[in-house]
Order: sequence, then C-alpha cells, then structure tokens
Amino acid sequence: MSSDSDDALEASFIFKEPEDFYPPETPPSFAQHTLLSGQTITLRLVGHNPLWGHLLWNASRITADYLEEHADTLVKDKSVLEFGAGAGLPSLVCAINGAKQVVVTDYPDEDLIENLRHNIEHCTATLDNIVAEGYLWGNPPSNLTSHLPSSAGERSFDLLILADLLFNHSEHRKLVLSMQKTLTRTADAKALVFFSPHRPWLFDKDMAFFDLAREMGFVVEKVLERKMDKAMMVEDRSVRRSVHDVGNEEVKKVVFGYQLGWEGLQ
Repeated sequence: MSSDSDDALEASFIFKEPEDFYPPETPPSFAQHTLLSGQTITLRLVGHNPLWGHLLWNASRITADYLEEHADTLVKDKSVLEFGAGAGLPSLVCAINGAKQVVVTDYPDEDLIENLRHNIEHCTATLDNIVAEGYLWGNPPSNLTSHLPSSAGERSFDLLILADLLFNHSEHRKLVLSMQKTLTRTADAKALVFFSPHRPWLFDKDMAFFDLAREMGFVVEKVLERKMDKAMMVEDRSVRRSVHDVGNEEVKKVVFGYQLGWEGLQ
C-alpha cells in the first residue's frame, strides 16, 4: 500500500466520529397562553437555544396581558415592532387586537425566525397584519420599516416591545440605538420594556438601561410590578449557586414594567 493510501486511511480513523458522537438536537416544545378574552394561544418554542428562544418568559406573558388591557390606546390601529421576540407572544396579541401592522423580530438565526413564522401561521386567528424578520440590534432598520406604508415622513413605529432583554447588559446601547431609529417622534409613541431580574445581584446593571435611555433622549415611567408564582432561571456559568441566591428567589419572580417615550413630547 502506498504512503498516500496509508495517510488517507489513518485520517479516516482520526476524523470520522461515531454516529452517536454528537448529542441529538433538542426537539421543539410547546407552551400555551390564555388571553384575557379566554382564548388560548399555543406557541411552538425552538429546541434549546443559546439565545434563550426555547422558553416563554414571565415578562413576555405579562407584556401580553398588559397589551390586551391597554389595547385601545396602545395597540389598535398602531404599527408595532418587537425586538428579541422569542416565540412572539406579545406581537401575536397585538396582531389579534387590531394593530395596523406588526413586525416581530429576533436575532437572524434561521431556526428562530422560522419558528416565529410558524407561530404566526398556526395562530388560532388568521393574521395578515404581522410579519417576522431577523434583526441585529443597532443596525439600520430598513428591512423592518419596509413593511410600513410610505409617507411624506420617515417610516417608523408607534409602539416598540422589549420583553425580558435587559439581562443582555453589553447590548443596552445597541437596543437604545434601535429604539431611536424606529420609534415615531410623536407624543403618543411608546416603548414597553418589561423584565425580571434573573440575576438579582446584577439588578443595578439591568436598571442601567433606563439611565442610558434617559441620556439618549427618552423619558421613563414605571407602569407595573407584578409577582409571578415561579421564577424563571437564566443559567450564568460564571456564578455558582451560593449565598447570593438564597435571599433572591422571590425577587426573580417579579416582572417590572416600564414605558418610555420621547423627552419633550409628553
């Protein structure tokens, strides 16, 4: 056998993994949410995802409830944009409750966006006023605003939704930049920012988002604080479970809700 053949045979043994070498992909799961109207929505969640799209977060459920409760002023006939949507529950609620146009977004990962489109297509109502797009925070939003009707002014949205995004501390500035680029500059345009402090020892870093938003031209108003039955866990491998967690389980159950608008236009 030639030397080249020996090398090829050796390489085949070195680089060929056994069939069960990689763990199987986590299959999608499903979660249900009951609207205030009594209607139930079934949402498909992607299999385990490093961007946390495989969970239906408490803040997402509470945001959906809040949007239903205030649909007449916040949602009906409005253009709506959601960042980091996961399964897209708040956006679906807006579409069901009479929004003029909804654009629901998440990181431009094929599985995440396909899953959003699945939830739109399989919603209990037939919806023609909602689309899903991939979007990187801080980038130009032309692929999002292209879904809005053209007018004499710049295309933008009446309502922005940010549900449980603040634990991404390094992304705060990009999120606020995206808000600046997409929120209509009128007095009644709003951004809803709802979140839970999944790592209570970093609560100050969560809240720093609002300080940054104020610096960048927004006014901030707290509109809600609601305690859930169970906390949801965000794994942080840099912090082992310790005394930090012992007194903080109850804090993790709380959903805080804030409403932001343009400074000087209130």
